[in-house]
Amino acid sequence: MPLVIITDCDHGTIAPEEAVLHAAGVPYRLHQAKTEDEVIAVARDADAIILQYAPITGRVLDGLPRCLVAVRYGVGVDTVDLAAATARGVMVVNVPDYCIEEVSDHAIAMLLSLWRGVTAYDRAIRGGTWSTTERPPMPRLAGKVLGVIGVGRIGAQTARKATGVGMQVIGYDPYLSSLPAGVLKVTLDELLHQSDAISLHMPLTAESRHLIDEAALRKMKPTALLVNTARGGIVETAALIRGLREGWIAGAALDVLEQEPVPRDSPLLSLPNVILNPHAGWYSDQSVPELKRKTAETAVAVLRGQRPSSVVNPDVYASPTLRARQATL
Repeated sequence: MPLVIITDCDHGTIAPEEAVLHAAGVPYRLHQAKTEDEVIAVARDADAIILQYAPITGRVLDGLPRCLVAVRYGVGVDTVDLAAATARGVMVVNVPDYCIEEVSDHAIAMLLSLWRGVTAYDRAIRGGTWSTTERPPMPRLAGKVLGVIGVGRIGAQTARKATGVGMQVIGYDPYLSSLPAGVLKVTLDELLHQSDAISLHMPLTAESRHLIDEAALRKMKPTALLVNTARGGIVETAALIRGLREGWIAGAALDVLEQEPVPRDSPLLSLPNVILNPHAGWYSDQSVPELKRKTAETAVAVLRGQRPSSVVNPDVYASPTLRARQATL
């Protein structure tokens, strides 16, 4: 009987996964493995693994001789070595369609809060200052330009919601030949120069790591805002801190950081033009059970010989190792 190992999960319950796996008659075990050695120890007999933060490296995969698939809770797969998985015949699958509304809502909420000074006013009042004019007048949002970098599901929905508050939207996505209606396709340089606010919506890859570095930040308007609800590593933190201090840009709203949790000595914590959230953009009463159900359904589908729709490393299908493992099910 194929076995599913949940390597780690901090959601508090696995009831949605249990319902799916019980119905399919698939045995499973839950662990809290956080290191390579721990993953190997708990999952060496797994035919499928479901992971949240566990590192899935080539060394780990070498220790999982039966593993067909690694299913990630969520969209990003930056804790998985995709090249190593492909070389070893292991499918890597994500859940790209579970929190589109939540993350796009969060991006717009963070943008509006920063733009209108909502959190800054709140901090001032709690500190004993009741004044509208302590801050310069905010520019009117309608007619301003939002640049969306990464115009996939979440980026496109963020763009649609931005038009609802009167913004013009431009977009950059090197993987799309055309963008949704209402989003003007531009180059990255054009987007950096033209945008009044920029919202990031791409996965963290070798190509996107530190895409927003010192050079990119210096191309932005000094009045521009940066919103990141994607992955912290897309932004070079040291350059961002310097840019915020020296006025290269006006502010940043960050739901994700290069190091999470944020270090207690991080300068970001003391900058008045920064909003920080704890990687919460995906979180809602509907998105959590949806994510958990879809993750388990994907694992079951693979164990039944089906091809999931969101394989991150499709080249794996050419692997004789994968075919040999599938034949043993």
